[in-house]
Amino acid sequence: MPAETPIRVYIVDDHEVVRRGVASLLETDPELEVVGQSGSATVALQEILELRPDIAVLDANLADGTGVDICREMRSVDPNIKALILTSYDDPDAISAAILAGASGYVLKKIEGNSLLNGIKLVAGGHSLIDPAVANRVVEQMEMQRKSLDVICELTPQQRRIFFLIAEGMTNRQIAEKLYLAEKTVKNHVTGLLARLGLQHRTQAALLAVRLRGAESAAPAAPTAPAADRMDRMDRRVG
Repeated sequence: MPAETPIRVYIVDDHEVVRRGVASLLETDPELEVVGQSGSATVALQEILELRPDIAVLDANLADGTGVDICREMRSVDPNIKALILTSYDDPDAISAAILAGASGYVLKKIEGNSLLNGIKLVAGGHSLIDPAVANRVVEQMEMQRKSLDVICELTPQQRRIFFLIAEGMTNRQIAEKLYLAEKTVKNHVTGLLARLGLQHRTQAALLAVRLRGAESAAPAAPTAPAADRMDRMDRRVG
């Protein structure tokens, strides 16, 4: 039986063909009503807050913003509006950001039509929906982060300082000056750290540090001090 009051949906995608295709699909279901659509993050946010749909289907990447940005802003004003991120990318970082922004669903655009229709209804009804492929990537990333954190906890305080200074983009010379070490000593430390963490270059170290800090900040009891300082205090407690 169709719902007495259709679920009101707003669609955001900067590809017109995709946006119209999703709208046409939704219009085949009497339980769903498309109340608006846009390819602009700015316009979409304004119209969503005016129309107050039950759910917004948001493209992850737009020319003037992201679906995550829209989700965060609209839910800060009206948490009753549900969000479903519809994207081409199975990016674990993106899904983590979407969940933190309050999105109830994250699915890939390769999803079948009927599955999308049912997914919208589930999210509108208060349920969560995450594409299994994306969920597996998130689990894999969390496991990698856990293993990396285990390795970092085994490092000496000096090695951890160097790791987080690498992550801040400092050169070997800048690190040497900051820590009063010989540049050759820093170079040896950096080479050993990257090898131990299974990394090939400094940019990967920076990304890893950002992810570890993000994981710590998401934990309920996580301290707010810089990661290197937290590690030092932990050493003093256990030493």
